[in-house]
Amino acid sequence: MTELKENAPVLDVRNVSKIFNIPTPGFERQYIAAVDQVSLILQEKPAKIVSLVGESGSGKTTLARIMLGLTPPTRGEVLYKGKQVAELNKEEWWDFRRNVQPIFQDPFGIYNPFYRVDRALDITIKNFGLASSNDEIYALKAEALRAVDLRPDDVIGRYPHQLSGGQCQRVMLARTLLLRPKIIVADEPVSMIDVAVRMLFLNILLDFRDKYDISSLMITHDLATAYYMGGPMVVLCFGRAVESGDIMQLLNNPAHPYTQQLLAAIPTPDPTQRWETRANVKITDRPLTHEGKKCVYAARCPYAMPICSQQRPPDYIVEEGHYVACFLHQDKPKVSEVMMSAKATRRAEKVARTHGED
Repeated sequence: MTELKENAPVLDVRNVSKIFNIPTPGFERQYIAAVDQVSLILQEKPAKIVSLVGESGSGKTTLARIMLGLTPPTRGEVLYKGKQVAELNKEEWWDFRRNVQPIFQDPFGIYNPFYRVDRALDITIKNFGLASSNDEIYALKAEALRAVDLRPDDVIGRYPHQLSGGQCQRVMLARTLLLRPKIIVADEPVSMIDVAVRMLFLNILLDFRDKYDISSLMITHDLATAYYMGGPMVVLCFGRAVESGDIMQLLNNPAHPYTQQLLAAIPTPDPTQRWETRANVKITDRPLTHEGKKCVYAARCPYAMPICSQQRPPDYIVEEGHYVACFLHQDKPKVSEVMMSAKATRRAEKVARTHGED
């Protein structure tokens, strides 16, 4: 029986795919890959905020649900401290639930309108045994609410409809803070709250990282949000990770045509500067899994080559820490080849040390 390893990454997503059936009028079955061989590692230290960026329908939420153990992957595996999430026993599952916490998109859909909002805090405190008396429970709730810039007297005892969307989301942040998790998986947490309080919400996540060493996976379609959070970024296109690296690497030197067109779609804040050209993008249906041996962006890409429709592009190293899955960078080293070379080097060093000891 595999045991949890404290020195292993908190979450290790390995070549995860999720395939869904598509209803068709005929007898032929069709399938779609919502997530297609995605790998991602989230470690406890150093605490980081990783941004997962992509348009609507790119598979971001499906990947988040797989990482949270809410949706089983079709292929691949998700490891929590070195053990598959699907194989966790009851005690390990509670440990997983405490250390990997979600923040969902809809600030109102997560509450029962018949109960007061602080009930979410009470249940968390009770289920995880965080306090033993009513005074301790109130003190914990008040401390957590103040940490997310809410006044306890304005929140405790209120119903969801009596609070704004931003306040409801911050109550969920307070609930998360009670547990001091290692990872927060935030699925579009600011897309349904007022622009005025978005920065406040994002600053709280940054405070969690700096004060409490809590890492986050920030799922968003907004590049401005990813830029504000900083740190690593992964670009998802039709279920595949097409580019990854530090946010400034991707913004200053976007290597994949999809990332380039995402950046080109951002309007300038100066209203006197108008776009003089139209985007050269073909609107196509999402590729199905039977087209898995090709680039998912080939039908839209303005630089598509014959090889793009014949093979799946491997990951190339653009620069240190910057990776892209695109045949435009065939002159760059492949990630797989570099990893194999590194393994061979370590194996040779181990053999040399062994012979040296003999």
